[in-house]
Amino acid sequence: MGKKGRRLHTKEFKEEAVKLIKEQGYPISEAARNLGVSPSLLGRWEREFEISQDGQFDLGSMANMQAELKRLRKKNKRLEMEREILKKAATFFARESG
Repeated sequence: MGKKGRRLHTKEFKEEAVKLIKEQGYPISEAARNLGVSPSLLGRWEREFEISQDGQFDLGSMANMQAELKRLRKKNKRLEMEREILKKAATFFARESG
């Protein structure tokens, strides 16, 4: 039995949804809201759509993936620094109150 509330979307629906982003320039969040799907699901469809039939990535897709990887690494580094600051602050305030 499937997940409660889970809907199956046709390939055509997914392709048209991705075209809203790629060809018509809609932001993922707006297109997803208008279609009644989550932005993460629409983003996944976009990534899947970029893979050609034989399973190879096209050059545009690789460039997009590299840019996303760079963005995520930068975000990860920032989050790690924030975590370290919070750990030090927690240690400092634990000593002060105890």
